Amino acid sequence: MVIRKFDTKTLDYIVEQMIQTVGSSKDEIFRIGEQCRQDYETITDELKEIRELVIQTIDEGDKLEVQAKFARKRLSEVSRHFNEYSEAEVREAYEKAHTLQMDLSMNRHLEKQYRERRDDLERRLLGLDETIQRADHLVTQISVVMNYLVSDLKQVGEVLEDAKQKQDFGLRIIGAQEDEKKRLSREIHDGPAQMMANVMMRSDLVERIYKEHGADQAFEEIRNLKVMVRNALYEVRRIIYDLRPMALDDLGLIPTLKKYLQTTEEYHQSTKIDFTFLGKEVRLPSEYEVALFRLIQESVQNAFKHANATTITVKIELMRDQVIVMVKDNGKGFDKEQRKEESFGLIGMRERVELLDGELTIDTKLGVGTIIMINVPIRK
Repeated sequence: MVIRKFDTKTLDYIVEQMIQTVGSSKDEIFRIGEQCRQDYETITDELKEIRELVIQTIDEGDKLEVQAKFARKRLSEVSRHFNEYSEAEVREAYEKAHTLQMDLSMNRHLEKQYRERRDDLERRLLGLDETIQRADHLVTQISVVMNYLVSDLKQVGEVLEDAKQKQDFGLRIIGAQEDEKKRLSREIHDGPAQMMANVMMRSDLVERIYKEHGADQAFEEIRNLKVMVRNALYEVRRIIYDLRPMALDDLGLIPTLKKYLQTTEEYHQSTKIDFTFLGKEVRLPSEYEVALFRLIQESVQNAFKHANATTITVKIELMRDQVIVMVKDNGKGFDKEQRKEESFGLIGMRERVELLDGELTIDTKLGVGTIIMINVPIRK
């Protein structure tokens, strides 16, 4: 087997090409989202006009129905007393009743067309709204990838020396990206996508319920739809937080971490999360805040996913020249002596800590739990 060797410039070139490709994809998704927003506004305006036409047509139909009823009554009276009316009066009564009946039929047909157009526009709005949400979500996700490519992966190019290390690391990155895509696809499909599809189907039933069972049951169905939409919105926010909380750039590590742990605890209601912060709350360089957040996030997710923990303790101490993090859980733990290979998650954590010149230690016992300690020096 022949191993081809290449220098860091080759890796840098590949990274630059990846950044350009990802950036182009991000711009294209953004353009799609903006076009959907424009279409959404156009359809919203048309829907408003159609709804007004529906109301106007219904009002006109009600008036025509009253007039047609009166005309039929008049025609019936003329027919019963045919000898008392002239031929012109009989013809006038008949023509008026016929004309009003035709107008009423045209009105009902027009009302049906308007209603069908209204329902079609409402369905299109739901589809556009879902597309807009997905586009925004993908732009956020791609921004995370861009940040990783621009910062972490370029730093790796400076650290790695031989082609074999670069190849192995690149393969792990590709595998991690594919796993992340599968996880996100599964979460979106099982969560918000199914919820919104259910909302669309049930929203079509509201009008039928109103006609068949009355306003009370229709309003009850609307209240149920509001709960479903609220749950879908919660799922979307949770997925966004799993990617990269936007508050991290605005508020900093500690407030964002508090919000993330609170949201995670609300989602995993069977697990209690205790958070303790020691020190003065100051902003750290962006690369430190991102790395520390990711390390804590990975540790907490491992406690849920692999350890089945019911209690998780997160403690972070911020000192002048270093940050100390402890994540402790009461899960099932694991035997480090029997485990020959660490999971990719732990490998990624170790590599991220090493890039920060920090230290990571893991103390775990079967049936007792796991304690993860992270010590990172701060170089401003």
